[in-house]
Amino acid sequence: MNWIIENMATIIVSAIVLGVLSLALYKIIKDKKSGKTSCGCSCSGCAMKEMCHKEK
Repeated sequence: MNWIIENMATIIVSAIVLGVLSLALYKIIKDKKSGKTSCGCSCSGCAMKEMCHKEK
């Protein structure tokens, strides 16, 4: 119990960082499943557009 009290700040900061990373990963997966691009720009001028949007 003493170890938890001594490291409470580290535990709290680690939990916050883990939460933020989890939310970011969730958003990336959700966007990928809905077909959104990850770059946030239009694909007309992109050299990698064939890699992102393969023809079906």
